[in-house]
Amino acid sequence: MSQVLKLGIPKGSLEKATVDLFAKSGWKININSRNYFPEIDDAEISCSICRAQEMSRYVEQGILDAGLTGLDWTMENNSKVKVVEDLIYSKVSSRPARWVLAVPGNSPIQRIEDLDGKKIATEMVNFTRRYFKERGISVHVEFSWGATEAKVVSGLADAIVEVTETESTIRAHGLRIIHELMQTNTQLIANRASWKEEWKKNKIKQIALLLQGALRAEGLVGLKMNIPEKKLQGLMQILPSLNAPTVSHLYNSDWVAVETVVASFVVRDLIPELIHRGAEGIIEYPLNKVI
Repeated sequence: MSQVLKLGIPKGSLEKATVDLFAKSGWKININSRNYFPEIDDAEISCSICRAQEMSRYVEQGILDAGLTGLDWTMENNSKVKVVEDLIYSKVSSRPARWVLAVPGNSPIQRIEDLDGKKIATEMVNFTRRYFKERGISVHVEFSWGATEAKVVSGLADAIVEVTETESTIRAHGLRIIHELMQTNTQLIANRASWKEEWKKNKIKQIALLLQGALRAEGLVGLKMNIPEKKLQGLMQILPSLNAPTVSHLYNSDWVAVETVVASFVVRDLIPELIHRGAEGIIEYPLNKVI
């Protein structure tokens, strides 16, 4: 009987981004909204859908061999898991999300010390309690099931600890950020016992390698072009690359083919300059992975 790796996929805001990332990495995951066990085109992997908030607990307990979740929820659960890879991706941006302390715009509170004796609403209760305790600040932390920004707007709390990437929701509620508690990003985590099994360890490392390769390819494109060999040096002066461009001679010709990988945002300015320096037949193509 072949071995199977039990892999957790985060439900919620990261679900689609995770499925898309796996698709770029070479795995197709089909999720049915009524099924918590999606299909994957790899007989060596069995997928389960669960909330990111609970993922590290299931991985720690061995219910799952590995899973994707945020650093924040691993810290909230104080889970003893193996962190295999940091994967910075989200539904909004490529920047790490931040857990911040926010108060109403007209609040007299300016520093975290001003919250001594005050009430804080948050979904990340355990981490917040530890954070303030370590700094000797006495606060009352209450769990928020959602719509946390509304708690402080309506006066149910003096401040909130909430996650943000763009700060747009916080600003929309008229709140002001006074402190950043932590930055978080998605991580591939593994059960420590599973990590000691050679087959499972290698399978998890394969997943980590290809996911990171797919992330590295985001924002990059490949460029191919032909140019007379006598003009090659002038082209090289302006052509960016990861290491160095690939150059090969065209058959029975004094032209060469040049191939390179560049940031996508430079292409619009780069192509006219390439043409000016003698390049022809320029092709731009997307990349799935850069290993």
